[in-house]
Amino acid sequence: MPNGVGSSDLSSLNYTVLVPYNGSIATGGDSLKDNVNVFYESGDIAWMITSTALVLLMIPGVGFFYSGLARRKSALSLIWLSIMATGVISFQWFFWGYSLAFSHTAGKFIGDLSNFGFRNVLAQPSVGSPRIPDLLFAVYQGMFAAITVALAVGAVAERGRMLPCVVFMFVWSTVIYDPIACWTWNPHGWVYVMGGLDFAGGTPVHIASGSAALAYSLMLGKRRGHGTHELNFRPHNVTHIVIGTVFLWVGWFGFNAGSALGANMRAVMAAVVTNLAASVGGITWCVLDYRLEKKWSTVGFCSGVIAGLVAITPGSGYVPAWAAVVFGVVGGAACNYATKLKFLIGIDDALDIFAVHAIGGIVGNILTGFFAADYIVHLDGYSNVPGGWLKHNYIQLGYQLADSATGFAYSFGGTCIILFLMNLIPGLSLRASEQAEVLGMDDAEIGEFAYDYVELTRDVINGDSIDGGSKYSGDRSPPVGVHEKTFASSLPDEEDIKSRQ
Repeated sequence: MPNGVGSSDLSSLNYTVLVPYNGSIATGGDSLKDNVNVFYESGDIAWMITSTALVLLMIPGVGFFYSGLARRKSALSLIWLSIMATGVISFQWFFWGYSLAFSHTAGKFIGDLSNFGFRNVLAQPSVGSPRIPDLLFAVYQGMFAAITVALAVGAVAERGRMLPCVVFMFVWSTVIYDPIACWTWNPHGWVYVMGGLDFAGGTPVHIASGSAALAYSLMLGKRRGHGTHELNFRPHNVTHIVIGTVFLWVGWFGFNAGSALGANMRAVMAAVVTNLAASVGGITWCVLDYRLEKKWSTVGFCSGVIAGLVAITPGSGYVPAWAAVVFGVVGGAACNYATKLKFLIGIDDALDIFAVHAIGGIVGNILTGFFAADYIVHLDGYSNVPGGWLKHNYIQLGYQLADSATGFAYSFGGTCIILFLMNLIPGLSLRASEQAEVLGMDDAEIGEFAYDYVELTRDVINGDSIDGGSKYSGDRSPPVGVHEKTFASSLPDEEDIKSRQ
């Protein structure tokens, strides 16, 4: 032995020996008497706590991405919705969401309330993996629930009221997300038992949120001026879009690689394919846009990155590195063309959530059925699946299609029913008034603004400035300290001004 240390001296060293879980009590042991840490590797614990933080980082990323795509007078409301989703769903997950999705005694479609209020959620090995405890799995999966809701509620952009949306968050997560998560990832769930492969949320996260956003857009109706010259579709802040993309790209390492539920080679491969699919997806979308506009669009590249990330999500722990190129190209192209679907079906999906997340999730599920490889799955040292189409497991494609179709139908149909019933309840009408829509959701619902000059401009136009100026008289010169081009781009159009007078 090096440094003169013999084998007989090892017993004197202060280290913890990993021992098999003994199945004593529901909490994993009595922490006053037992060291419950001996069941788990500290490296796995550390990586999963880090992954939890990375997924949390994605949620404001969603807010910035959506905010940049919208008009400036509703920019802050979309950031507000994303962080509010974190608060609401964190409580819902603690209250009963985790129990409904991941209780040890769940049924085929939904769990029971045996873990209501995190009851007995502590050091017992989780249903997700025996390598991490219940409590760690619970907080990690809670971030998945939160970002799914944050993705979906972007559908209220520029015309939806905040209070009904907050109520919707709690109800939708309980009625829609929790059952889909249960049947996909809980070992008792019907998709899991059937053999469906979904590593990090192709159906529970992306198809569910994308179809819910489509349903919300349908139930809300089109924005004022949609289809006319009144509504400017150009994103108001491309920098916000880039910032949101960076947050999402970085956080997605925790989202996909963290879904290995341990610090192992499967997590490493998931990180590799995640980054590669994102890169190829961004290039693909950018090139497709260039062929039409002859411009290298920043928004196009960022949209392609998200499309590639969405597509690789269900397959990230199942496919080899070279397959990520296919996921990126096909995912980027499919989502790019899917942005045209909203015009064909006549639904104002303002932020293309359906096109990127629902279509991207479906594409990812199908490609996973083709490219899943048994040797990639076993990189964690203990998991085994037969693989996909290329491994001659042809039925896998059928499993993937069944999973995708049922998840989409359940989320879209269930969301329509939830919103229809909510709209009948006094005080929970979904749509903001026309006057509120003209003012913008930031002014009408939040009372704060993403940019101070938006409020200043509005004061000048309405004659509400401190010096008591008159009503708008056609003067569009910028206030002191506001750049001329910035001021002009922040002004409402003539129709907005007339409707306010």
